[in-house]
Amino acid sequence: MKIAFIGGGNMGEAIIAALLDKKLAAAGDISVAEVVKERRDYLAKKYGVAVMESGTAAVKGREVIVLAVKPQSLPDVLAALKGALAPAQLVLSIAAGVRIAAISRGLGHEHVVRSMPNTPAQIGWGISGWTATPAVTEKEKGLARAILGAMGHEIYFDDEKYLDMVTAVSGSGPAYCFLFAEALVEAAVNIGLARPEAERLVLQTMLGSAHLLEKSGRPAAELRRNVTSKGGTTERALQVFEKGNFTQLVSEAVKAAFQRATELGG
Repeated sequence: MKIAFIGGGNMGEAIIAALLDKKLAAAGDISVAEVVKERRDYLAKKYGVAVMESGTAAVKGREVIVLAVKPQSLPDVLAALKGALAPAQLVLSIAAGVRIAAISRGLGHEHVVRSMPNTPAQIGWGISGWTATPAVTEKEKGLARAILGAMGHEIYFDDEKYLDMVTAVSGSGPAYCFLFAEALVEAAVNIGLARPEAERLVLQTMLGSAHLLEKSGRPAAELRRNVTSKGGTTERALQVFEKGNFTQLVSEAVKAAFQRATELGG
């Protein structure tokens, strides 16, 4: 797979690393356009990819063009690339919140995939929701699946409206998990545990619980019931969560993230 990256930030680097690790592309098949010289030097040294300052130079002869820049930088990138792409080149955007119509219009290009990865993609444990314009062929969808799947898992949606929902759930979701872990560590320290032991206990509990949820194939609600003995410590703790309307609070938080994602997309 011959692929160009416009932007060499953390998520772009995560995709590069995943492609090389899964042998979906060789270093010689990857070009990266990056305006920061130190970043160009770093990527070239670590991965052996071709680096350059110009996006128009990077895209020449590539099957897939990955737009891996911050949303606020995307309009300038689109303007610079307009007219530089061949009709058969696939554009894959990971710019959060930017609609396909804006990308397609900005480039004057119809073969566009929009995706929403999340930060665990940086270690190969991510999940990406994505969609595509009607012009994108099945072969091109296969390329998109391979690229996004190299970072973990991927789910295709046939309507772009679902990507704002994906953003609110899995895009922002790692922050929700980190917040709960942070709160649980503080709670552990407050009852007398030393911070290093508290952090280790919380980390392994979250990792183990996530793996159990995946491996058991059972709904989260069933696993919760199984670990909650009548009159026991877990039941007492869950009663406090329920008194504070924990489930409702989570619902309101996700709804707020969804509404903001919709606003940002215009």
